[in-house]
Amino acid sequence: MAESSIIGTRIRERRVQQGIRQSELAKRVGISPSYLNLIEHNRRKIGGKILNRLAEVLEVEPSLLAEGAEAALIATLNEAAAGRAAPRAKAEEFAGRFPSWAQLLVDLHTQNAMLEQSVRTLTDRLAHDPHLAASLHDVISTVTAIRSTASILVETKELEPEWQGRFHRNINEESKRLAEGAESLVRYLEAAPDTQAEIKSPQDELHAYLDEKGFHFPALEGDASEAAVEVVLDAAQTIESEAARQLARSVLRQYREDAIRLPLKQVLDAIGRSGLEPGLLAGDLAVDMPTLFRRLAMLPEVEIGPVGLAICDGSGALIFRKPLPEFSMPPVGSACGLWPLYQVLAQSHAPVQALVRQVGRNAQVARALAVSEEVRPAGFDTPALMRAHMLVLPVAGVAQGAARDVGVTCRICPLSGCAARREPSIISGGF
Repeated sequence: MAESSIIGTRIRERRVQQGIRQSELAKRVGISPSYLNLIEHNRRKIGGKILNRLAEVLEVEPSLLAEGAEAALIATLNEAAAGRAAPRAKAEEFAGRFPSWAQLLVDLHTQNAMLEQSVRTLTDRLAHDPHLAASLHDVISTVTAIRSTASILVETKELEPEWQGRFHRNINEESKRLAEGAESLVRYLEAAPDTQAEIKSPQDELHAYLDEKGFHFPALEGDASEAAVEVVLDAAQTIESEAARQLARSVLRQYREDAIRLPLKQVLDAIGRSGLEPGLLAGDLAVDMPTLFRRLAMLPEVEIGPVGLAICDGSGALIFRKPLPEFSMPPVGSACGLWPLYQVLAQSHAPVQALVRQVGRNAQVARALAVSEEVRPAGFDTPALMRAHMLVLPVAGVAQGAARDVGVTCRICPLSGCAARREPSIISGGF
């Protein structure tokens, strides 16, 4: 099929995508519906002013109608077919007759190529990253030294007190070195240092974008329309994947709904009267706690100061996180089981408040307030869907002993004898 003979197919595809009727498009272009029908069925050649006018109305470059995305589609289809028993000569006809299916195949091929690149990047990083290699070597060397010293102590029946004390000191020093090396290694891995193709999850993309915007979107304040959400999303240059885009759309829609229920000025006026006290604010504003928590976390920090927020679903996985310097939150998965966030999942609709201190983080004390929310009620055949919110506020002048010791995640938590531990810590003796 000649390239110029499928221009009509492209025009019809674009028109249908935009939901424009054939008669309406013909009227806007200034041609008869019957002529447009012939064009769309590739029975009339088209070019010049009519092509330009069609492109203008359909909001697309004329070259994409004349040459189409088929050039790229066909090239990628041929690339995907390389080394396989696929008829390369049919790629052009397939792209012209079934552009949506052709694009789907191209997207799958592109996604597969990206996954292969991600695997290669991670493999190269494990094999060639000098810092990672040095850290792993240091940890392994320290473990070997501790094991060797311990073996001497166990196998030597009679050992002079002087030598015994020396071996004990060696084990103590090497253990401290091991803990420091393991903690440094964990921080390096969790920091995801830049590589030629940095690996980011959709959640990483979402929270990087929210952090960049300060978790506040002035364009969605007031009576913002649904279209305003898409405008804000279209301007998000740091969101690359479609999965992250869907997550961001959900967050922005929730932001818009919360802003409609609690206008910015109304919330700031209430804070001026009651202070940053969620219990008083909820009564003053006549609103539920989950909505209030989300709204407070998305207000400008210059107006009310720092506010942290963690939201998890019924499985305990964090789906939203806004950490504070006083209270860190893991980038993926679930957090410390001692957080009030998880306590409210076990006692539905009963709010929990506690002073918490994350061990190993300069002994900073924060105030955590947690509530649960029923996202979907239970049915005869379906369970209830629950969600928990935990607001985190910094506090000052509180004695350390008055706070509950918690961690970030079990894997990097030094708390010993913790009943909530799910796995050994690589910072303490669990390594």
